[in-house]
Amino acid sequence: MTRPHAAPRRILVVCLGNYCRSPLAERVLGDLGGSAVEVSSAGLIGSWDRAHPEMTAAAAALGYDLTRHHPARVTRAMIDRADLVLAMDRSVLARLRDIAGPDTTTTLRLYLDHDRDVPDPMGRPAGEFAACARLIEAGARIHLG
Repeated sequence: MTRPHAAPRRILVVCLGNYCRSPLAERVLGDLGGSAVEVSSAGLIGSWDRAHPEMTAAAAALGYDLTRHHPARVTRAMIDRADLVLAMDRSVLARLRDIAGPDTTTTLRLYLDHDRDVPDPMGRPAGEFAACARLIEAGARIHLG
């Protein structure tokens, strides 16, 4: 007798533009979580057609491929479909709560524990992207336990 497989946990990761932080978090959680998770990412704003080149390079240095990432804008339907929505910083979390509304049953929280933001490296030197990438990779284990 075979035991049915549990449905993967659906995680949505959101940052401001789905250009730097959330694309990497999506890839890290997906790669490390395997078939136990179904991960997607989105942003509050933005109209880019790929992940930021510096974040793509920082991700590659850690073994993650962002070359096929296509940014998306978050919707209420995306939030409703997820079991867990992870915001990269407090301002994103506040906006997600507004979008989700008071009747949401989806868990919304920060990506990092202890009420810490993942700093946005946008417009910063390459070293900031690398530091951000390492922080995102380290933080992923919080959600995969």
